[in-house]
Amino acid sequence: MMGKIIFYEDKNFQGRSYECMSDCSDMQSYISRCHSCRVESGCFMVYDRSNFMGNQFFMRRGEYADNMRMMNMTDCIKSCRMIPMHRGQYRMKIYEKENFSGQSMELMDDCDSIMDRHRMSDCQSCNVMDGHWLMYEQPNYRGRMMYMRPGEYRNFRDMGSSNNRFMSMKRITDSCF
Repeated sequence: MMGKIIFYEDKNFQGRSYECMSDCSDMQSYISRCHSCRVESGCFMVYDRSNFMGNQFFMRRGEYADNMRMMNMTDCIKSCRMIPMHRGQYRMKIYEKENFSGQSMELMDDCDSIMDRHRMSDCQSCNVMDGHWLMYEQPNYRGRMMYMRPGEYRNFRDMGSSNNRFMSMKRITDSCF
């Protein structure tokens, strides 16, 4: 089953719209701006810069009438990525330093604070082996977030993050469909 999100140029689902059922690296090809959206099915990450860069926001089924105010965005949505449904185990190895160095820990569950749980001062690189994860810059799943899908991440700056360290991680287990 595919996800579906509808983007609108103006607040409160007004103006031109664009329906999306997959990744879109540059929405300005379809609409000039995006200030509201409706997720009809699935889960998506939306970004305030093209090419899946910049600040990220997790969106599940629902209506988002004013993206700027609700997500504290300084600009409108510029790209989006559909999060595929994952069944099975979750595994991610986190590293204290960039390039997979320093103390490391393998996670298979949510972690509200790497400092409290694993005595790690921060996470600056990771290897996601299974599942899809959200990483947060502060403990207790607060602050800016970053979507991580399976792959190796030597540093987070290359992904357009203004923050290069994260303090809590959560599995995306939502039944989005």
